[in-house]
Amino acid sequence: MSTENAAIDVWMQHPTMRFGNHRMFDSLRRWTGQEKLASELPLELTISLMDQANVSRGLICAWWSPDGPLISNDEVAAFVQKYPDRLVGVASANLYRPMEAIRELRRCVRELGFKALRIVPWLWNLPPTDRRYYPLYTECVDLDIPFCCQVGHTGPLCPSEPGRPIPYIDEVALEFPELKIVCGHIGYPWTTEMIAVATKHENVYIDTSAYVAKRFPPELVTYMQKNGKKKVMFGTNYPMVTAAMCLKDLDALQLTEEVKKLFLSENAVRVFGL
Repeated sequence: MSTENAAIDVWMQHPTMRFGNHRMFDSLRRWTGQEKLASELPLELTISLMDQANVSRGLICAWWSPDGPLISNDEVAAFVQKYPDRLVGVASANLYRPMEAIRELRRCVRELGFKALRIVPWLWNLPPTDRRYYPLYTECVDLDIPFCCQVGHTGPLCPSEPGRPIPYIDEVALEFPELKIVCGHIGYPWTTEMIAVATKHENVYIDTSAYVAKRFPPELVTYMQKNGKKKVMFGTNYPMVTAAMCLKDLDALQLTEEVKKLFLSENAVRVFGL
């Protein structure tokens, strides 16, 4: 792997069997032609695929669902411990237990060195304006870490409504202007709404996870090239999409070298405090 122009992937997960084979991902497997996992994927495979695409670091996340963790914070911590120079932990938490969630988030940041919190709204069928999120927003501000979430429709077999940028992300940003919010999956089919919200609010950002470069909507590319050059970050949603797949057609977007560096790594370094 070359250190020159190396990328940082802000949304990836190393799947456990209970995550990778969950029935809600049947639709994604149908789209991508992927099979269910026959056994646990070796962490070395994830690192190898990062190397192939010149990804220097990956923000690797836990997943907590109403039924419990699909990828636990301690499993993520073990991944990071094995490759501390390559992987950065992103916590998740139980929305139904606010005090337990806050204590877990503090542990992840203060003891395990995690750099963000990610909650996937469609997994809970609760939009980001729901009261259950608010204690965690306050804690994210106090810990000075970003809150990460998904925006846009859901590929998995869950409702899409919680992924609307307007009104949900817009209202959260109005009530928590200090909170850094990183919105993954570009907001499609509400990408224009997502751009409007990121433009309006100083601390709202977009990541391109789950989309390969040739599928970036034209309005997003224009935003990246102009007043949104410090607002958009590279992500994959690995293992659904590899970094090599995501970056294959990046040059066709004709981004300037400045914009490309901001998109691939510099924005992530700044926003996540890497």
